[in-house]
Amino acid sequence: MIIRISTEGQYELSDADGESLNELDNAAVLASESGDATAFHATFDQMLELVRTRGARLGEDSLSGSDIILPPPDVSLEEARQEFRGEGLIPG
Repeated sequence: MIIRISTEGQYELSDADGESLNELDNAAVLASESGDATAFHATFDQMLELVRTRGARLGEDSLSGSDIILPPPDVSLEEARQEFRGEGLIPG
């Protein structure tokens, strides 16, 4: 799966790591829905770290479409509440 971190670039992530990312996504949804900024940012930081460390960064010239687009690292809780709801960024 191809993950884009807004303002940073794209990464290719294995399916197994995609499942781990989905678990973190679900936790981020719960934290954002409850208004817990500390828990949300801790979980979102884990999501970004997973993508950056386990994903293979794609070149700037890659034309691959993104399966998932993560907000920029400095996303506010208010902004996140618009995206991290329901099934979150990763359906399923």
